[in-house]
Amino acid sequence: MRLDYGKTFTLGLGFMVISITWSVYNAFVPVFYENFVKSGILLGLLMVTDNIIGISLQPWVSHRSDKTWNRFGRRMPYILFAAPIGAVLFALIPFHTGLLMLLFTALGMNLAMGFYRAPAVALMPDITPRPLRSQANGIINFMGGLGALLAFFVAGPLYRVDKHIPFIATAVVVLVAVAILRWRIKEPATLEGEKETREAPFLKAVGSVFKPDRRSALWLLLAIFAWFVGYNGIEAFFTLYGVHVLGVDPAAGAFTLGFLSLAFLVFAIPAGFLSARLGRKNTIRTGLVLLLVVLAGALFTRSIWVVRALFLLAGIAWAMVNVNSYPMVVEMASDAETGTYTGLYYFFSNSAAIVGPPLTGLLRDLFGWQYLFLYALVPMLIALLLMGLVRGGEAPKAATEGKAGVAGTMTAPGR
Repeated sequence: MRLDYGKTFTLGLGFMVISITWSVYNAFVPVFYENFVKSGILLGLLMVTDNIIGISLQPWVSHRSDKTWNRFGRRMPYILFAAPIGAVLFALIPFHTGLLMLLFTALGMNLAMGFYRAPAVALMPDITPRPLRSQANGIINFMGGLGALLAFFVAGPLYRVDKHIPFIATAVVVLVAVAILRWRIKEPATLEGEKETREAPFLKAVGSVFKPDRRSALWLLLAIFAWFVGYNGIEAFFTLYGVHVLGVDPAAGAFTLGFLSLAFLVFAIPAGFLSARLGRKNTIRTGLVLLLVVLAGALFTRSIWVVRALFLLAGIAWAMVNVNSYPMVVEMASDAETGTYTGLYYFFSNSAAIVGPPLTGLLRDLFGWQYLFLYALVPMLIALLLMGLVRGGEAPKAATEGKAGVAGTMTAPGR
């Protein structure tokens, strides 16, 4: 059994345009909002709209996509409907003439992306055999990281030329990527457990993770929440930590975060293949241990160059954790439940994105800047302990795959 690299890189295009879109959005939309909104709290709330949608709308949409099938497919109807709307609204954001129009275009784009993102991600397990999902997710995460780099290195210069160009160019890229996905990706006609999934209401499907026989899924989701709390806290506050503790300017602090992102990008694909040798759980736990070592080391250094070296190791460790966690989540579901479990993955990770920065900020207020890495170390340690409770979620052996791999090889119905 071999991974279909052409199909996987095509899927990666969908993730890449999501990454480009959010990178451009997070870089420039706060600048637009600041012309009308002077409250930092309100500005912060506006900028976490995507995370709020991630914990409210996306789980329901993902579950609905499990129960959907028409001539366009299972996930594809949501992509074909929502992505073009999101692209058009995204292109209109810099054309705002007042706060009301800015809110309409920005929040409308967030809503459309909420319908598009999770079904697009759920396509990967739908068309990839179970033993190969970590490798496929490594490629998809690589494409996402590449999209972020393209956004930062290309969108910035284009914004200096004209503020409208990055938004219009990104919208065009989204539309092209969706057209390629529609052309190249054929969804399987039937999936394991489909009848039971279509009959299960949303709350019952979500509540299944609390059943004793699926308790491991809950421990894994809680571990995901914990490590994202730590990661998001570092990401949100490291630039200020660099200024107040390391004595560097904001540009140097932001540049240092790039070391982590670059190492993640380089190691994303190897992290997926590494799990084929070590197992997903062992790869994740190894990554968490390495992260704990890095955070402990960073806690006791005041050298920006030492921190940059540690961040290179952190990027490798983060790839080992992040690349293998989503495949491990959907491995605990039947093939027909991947949308529901994709929604649960986003619920817990987006909840952490909402909780992490404010919690880190509160700890900063109480104990000071110098313990920033300790604030991240504790939730990472909790995540490691939770992973010790997880059973299952491993890729089945390719040689004994049988029914579990059918999702990756099943032909779609004629269209």
